[in-house]
Amino acid sequence: MKIRYYLGWFSNTFPEQLGRMIQKDITDRKSLVMISGNPLVDKEDGVAELSWLAHEGIEFEEYHRINSQVQMEEANAMLQNASVIFLLGGNTLEQNRFLVDYELADAIRKSEAVVLGASAGAINMSAKWLCSRNLGSEVEESSVYEGVGLGDFSVLSHFDLENNMKMVRNELSLLSEEMKIYASNKDCGIRVAVDRIDIFGDVYKVFQSKIQKLDETFRSK
Repeated sequence: MKIRYYLGWFSNTFPEQLGRMIQKDITDRKSLVMISGNPLVDKEDGVAELSWLAHEGIEFEEYHRINSQVQMEEANAMLQNASVIFLLGGNTLEQNRFLVDYELADAIRKSEAVVLGASAGAINMSAKWLCSRNLGSEVEESSVYEGVGLGDFSVLSHFDLENNMKMVRNELSLLSEEMKIYASNKDCGIRVAVDRIDIFGDVYKVFQSKIQKLDETFRSK
């Protein structure tokens, strides 16, 4: 069963229900492979993401980070042997270009590992996503990019939705005519397994230019 998590960003730790589910899903803890959110910069990232996992008691025998310092063949071999693949947060556009240049998307799609993405990483797990200045990218013109394509939908993650709802709807209107877009702010997550989608936190569906807030799968008592 292929399980994917599209995550926002978390101030300290996963919310309780989300953390519990991730802990339950990650049973194979041999190898964690992280794909850098700033792959062209020769420095470690993933400190925050690792702290979220550690808080849940999730530790691995091996830790690997893929960035531009790693050879393409070695990167693909790491993904083939991964228990968990984590696309880290960072620069969405740079990470997307790196995924294309290193031809990593196919290996991620074929993997039986649990796949997590945070912020930029979650966006790049999309089938397609809108790169726009209004949505936080440093670009002059808006463009639609192909993502890894782990599902036939798009994701807008870790964005200040509540104060920009009208702008978000307008920006995503055209793409929303083609596919569903799941949009979330901080401290949110979406879990996809087979045909089931679980919602954690404030997540909205944008489809055919309409925005609908989705019910949480597990409501706090």
